[in-house]
Amino acid sequence: MNVEPSLLAFALPEKIHSRHNDRQAIVYVRQSTVRQVEHNSESTRLQYALADRAFRLGWRRDQIIVIDDDLGRSGASAVDRPGFQRLVAEVGLGHVGMVIGIEVSRLARSCRDWHQLIEMCALFDTLIGDADGIYDPSTYNDRLLLGLKGTMSEAELHILKGRMHEGRKAKAHRGELILGLPRGYVLKPSGEVALDPDESVQRAIRLVFALFEKRRSISGVLRYLVDHDIALPDRIRSGPEKGDVCWNRPTTATLSDMLRHPGYAGAYVYGRRRHDGRLRLPGKPHSGRRFVRDPQKWMVLHQNALPAYIDWQSYERNQELMAANRSRYPGVPRGGAALLGGLIICGVCGRKMVTGYNDDGREARYSCSYEATTYGGPRCQSISARPVDACVSALMLESLSPAAIDISLQVAEDIELERQQLHDGWKQRLERAAYEAALARRRYEAVDPDNRLVARTLERDWEAAMATKQALADDHQRALARQPKRLTDAEKDMVRRLAEDVPALWGAQSTTSRDRQTIARMMLDHVVVRVFGETERAEIKCHWAGEIVTTHPIIRTVRRFEQLEHHNEILARITALRAEGATTQQIADDLNARGWTPAKKPMFDALIVQKLLVRKGLGKKRPIWSGNVPRRNDDEVTLQELSEQLGVHRQTAYGWLRRGKLKGRVAKVGTQRIWLVSLSHASTGIRTGEAS
Repeated sequence: MNVEPSLLAFALPEKIHSRHNDRQAIVYVRQSTVRQVEHNSESTRLQYALADRAFRLGWRRDQIIVIDDDLGRSGASAVDRPGFQRLVAEVGLGHVGMVIGIEVSRLARSCRDWHQLIEMCALFDTLIGDADGIYDPSTYNDRLLLGLKGTMSEAELHILKGRMHEGRKAKAHRGELILGLPRGYVLKPSGEVALDPDESVQRAIRLVFALFEKRRSISGVLRYLVDHDIALPDRIRSGPEKGDVCWNRPTTATLSDMLRHPGYAGAYVYGRRRHDGRLRLPGKPHSGRRFVRDPQKWMVLHQNALPAYIDWQSYERNQELMAANRSRYPGVPRGGAALLGGLIICGVCGRKMVTGYNDDGREARYSCSYEATTYGGPRCQSISARPVDACVSALMLESLSPAAIDISLQVAEDIELERQQLHDGWKQRLERAAYEAALARRRYEAVDPDNRLVARTLERDWEAAMATKQALADDHQRALARQPKRLTDAEKDMVRRLAEDVPALWGAQSTTSRDRQTIARMMLDHVVVRVFGETERAEIKCHWAGEIVTTHPIIRTVRRFEQLEHHNEILARITALRAEGATTQQIADDLNARGWTPAKKPMFDALIVQKLLVRKGLGKKRPIWSGNVPRRNDDEVTLQELSEQLGVHRQTAYGWLRRGKLKGRVAKVGTQRIWLVSLSHASTGIRTGEAS
């Protein structure tokens, strides 16, 4: 393969020694963008050709490694460059004799990363080569020259960025910089922005703003679109179908972006977001940007510059409505009575469950509403906070009881003994690694320097032993950092004394809900809840501080008796006991003894059993429905009999009696009070009421 003459720059032979040739030569290949990779193929070819240069400098083909993992990645930082990280790691392990790149800017555009590489190469006797020559970072002149090259490379990057940024700002101030149009707009070949020519697209966009005017919330708009199966339009922005209209499922994020975008009010804006490097996430180069809500702080704002879907006053009104709907404390508990607000995780989808309140804040409920609020779909699951909080509170108090504290302290002592054994094991391993490194050093120093065949082997053994020793020491330090601090005797006594007061403090009136929530957040990482269908059974998994997980079944209240998991067995048992002549209280005691619970109460009682018997047709008629009531004459009937004759509900007949349309008297049968009315008076009163 022919290599460009510039790549065959003269290299001082005295800088390359056999110890360098015995190790690897790494050729680092990088292009800043995917576009450069696709179109600047000559530069990429020249970088790959550096492998031939390394061969001519004395390295074997199997020793030459080409790292091209960073093709299409910027050299401004090493965070998002796995290839550069791999290069530095190989140098740090002592595996590399020379690093070669087409120029300094290919290796790094940041002085921090560049000087880190220089320092590593100087420490591990690694050369650096480029198109101009070979450099030894351990020498003063070469190190000075490499540092100057890195500074010029970084300055060049900042100069280029500054020029492009000023050009964008100048174009933006003229209103000519179009970086991306919101849905509902298109860019004409002349450069003019216009409304989407597709009338269905315009109709869908206008519908969103009209719905927000009526419903005044993003969730209300989303619910309407989902209920009526309305999708939102957009233009495909890349690929072979670029420019075609596609219809996507509406989401909360999409609607929020549409309602916040000032372009729909006819305004051209630039600089609505500010970049904060402290908020940048690894692997996401465009993260760390935050939206600026105040229009006065935007860099460019030109009103009436674009065709509008709404006027500017409507846009400002929409922003005020969304600000009023926004939670004051996002992501944290709102100070309600729920113990685990913000700590509950859905056991079905794994997302955080929200806390809702009703009955003037006295009743709380945990629900998983991500699918509903984001896509307008069904809710995942929900459960009343009362049984969950009661179970977790009992577990927390149990774990804080004096007996549990003593057990925990004893376990801590056992762990301390085990920790000491581990320390002894680490100490022996470190001593063995130090001995192996010292032995390898003595062997290397004892060999004849002219016997390079043996010296090179002993040198590699020494380096490997030193690397093993350092890796073992690092592992030991990490193991020590993960271990908790040992408690003193005074601290243990204080823990025991505090444990005796915890239950009283937990139930004291002076202890607020926020105090209990604070304690819960100190003891718990999160709690996973799973409800088994519509039954009363549920399960919670408490993830305690210290990576301990416990699982506990709970019983929740349900709306209907038919939701109970064993409702058929309960009815069968009630029927069998009733047939044997058992009373309702005896039936209730039997059901409670079997561990069954009713729908809305913790235990069965006689009244619940009696209602179930009547509801399922298993009970006897009450005396009020029978003919065993003493009557003065045959003209008297009970309210139940009257309602059956007239075909109305018994409560309707009782309402007539209470309002005076019927006249009657009270008769007693045992302990029951029964109303009796006269049929003649009843017919007269009802006819009079109908006439009036």
